[in-house]
Amino acid sequence: MRKKQLWILMAAMAAMFAMAGCKSKEVADTPTLPPTPASGYRVGTVVSDAYVDPSTIQTPAPEEVKAVGYEYDYDSLTYELVWSDEFDYEGAPDDTKWGYDTGGSGWGNNELQYYTAGDNVSVKDGVLIIEARKEEKGSRDYTSTRLVSRGKGDWLYGKIEVCAKLPSGVGTWPAIWMLPTGWKYGDWPASGEIDIMEHVGYDQDRIHGSVHTKSYYHSIGTQKTASVKTEGVSEEFHVYTLEWLPDKIIISMDGEEYFRFEPTKYKSQPTYKEWPFDKEMHLLINFAVGGDWGGAKGVDETIYPQQFIVDYVRVYQSKEITALAGED
Repeated sequence: MRKKQLWILMAAMAAMFAMAGCKSKEVADTPTLPPTPASGYRVGTVVSDAYVDPSTIQTPAPEEVKAVGYEYDYDSLTYELVWSDEFDYEGAPDDTKWGYDTGGSGWGNNELQYYTAGDNVSVKDGVLIIEARKEEKGSRDYTSTRLVSRGKGDWLYGKIEVCAKLPSGVGTWPAIWMLPTGWKYGDWPASGEIDIMEHVGYDQDRIHGSVHTKSYYHSIGTQKTASVKTEGVSEEFHVYTLEWLPDKIIISMDGEEYFRFEPTKYKSQPTYKEWPFDKEMHLLINFAVGGDWGGAKGVDETIYPQQFIVDYVRVYQSKEITALAGED
């Protein structure tokens, strides 16, 4: 009996020391709260990772709130074709629809190409061909093209479809995307960016769709994005689609949605910081070489020339959404 009592006493003492050790570690590793205010909305002595001081919360003015209050039947929306390029001609891209961003600045991503004004793009056999080549121009070792519809095709809301076949190889980085035309909310990323399709050659057959805003962008690791894996993106044509509505963005591939951005899922009262997508935007189609993402695993210099081929570009708008947004 004495041995049993001694064993129980030793076990109880060990448990007490263990509890004391855990408590000491918890206090040492976790910041303590300031004194509890008179209002008494704090409990305990440990700051939660989720704690937000109510005094720091700012409620936006009603006129600053965006992407809320819209009511419509998504499944009943009707769309009409308002702009397109079927590439059913020969020669240079239609200059009433397309312009060029040119130069070899690296474009904020340390890209390796020099974008030319037409030397790397042509229309023939019913398709648009952007060709990236390994050749020196300016201070760059590659040339390519960045087509833009800015000033020739600018829209607020709608559905955009681009049928394309992508290049392949480590270091290639083609994209179909949108930028703001007026930059109403300030420089990138404040005025927004919509990436309808991005592909990096070191991750073959994976397609990415994303949005970037002042609150959500890749440089601070908060961008909203998703990807889909589909075989044959460089061997076959696929349709990349954006549905841009007053309160949501939906990105699909071959009719299958894989990314949806609704700002109210992240913030109950979004402002332009979460939803700058209530101003006109234009389309860009470009083929970059290397860069922070495209060249993250190097660049295979032996694969060039490489081609980014587009079968058509079609832009549709909905009368219901146009009326709802007050754009009549």
